[in-house]
Amino acid sequence: MEKVRVVLADDHPIVLMGVREVIERDGRFAVVGEALSSSELVRLYKEVRPDIVITDYNMPGDQTYGDGIKLIEYLLRNFPATRILILTMLSNNLILSSLYDLGVSGVILKNGDLNEILVALDTLVRQNTYRGPCMQSNNSVLPDRDDIDGRIASLSMKEFEVLRHFVSGMSVGEIALHLKRSVKTVSAQKVAAMRKLEVDSDQALLLFCIKSNLFQ
Repeated sequence: MEKVRVVLADDHPIVLMGVREVIERDGRFAVVGEALSSSELVRLYKEVRPDIVITDYNMPGDQTYGDGIKLIEYLLRNFPATRILILTMLSNNLILSSLYDLGVSGVILKNGDLNEILVALDTLVRQNTYRGPCMQSNNSVLPDRDDIDGRIASLSMKEFEVLRHFVSGMSVGEIALHLKRSVKTVSAQKVAAMRKLEVDSDQALLLFCIKSNLFQ
């Protein structure tokens, strides 16, 4: 029987090594490529046409395709036949739910058991969507309604992306260039996010994101 072709993408080689080791325990799957950047990942999509891609959500430093929602939307739009598993440190259930809304086939947390990858792959092979322990609900609504999660819930994915890059140290102008949006649009999205998070300065915004582990 022909093996399921899997491509891995992460900017940390040690993560790629660990994930490959886990996948190769199951003879149904073959790792046919590894990428350290989003550009390498897109190249592998075109060259090997994988059945499944396991990719990190955060892979900074690539101006061509970016990372995060920008990359995922591009991959889903241009390669709809390939299913995507997200391997990430992000643990906020609202953000993870948004990834499912985009069309990814599963999310796995890096701080969990890597053997979960095999469970997820088996689920995808059976043409189902994988929702593991990181998801508290099959719906896009977080059951836990505390104040911080309530504020985060109000963010749009585009606002979330602007904040993610801002917290990483990018200026509004750099974010606009990276996301291919106007400076005016990015600035408005940042202001809207600050209003929703109820912070009134850049310092307060950074502190909120750090304390809430929004990008951990």
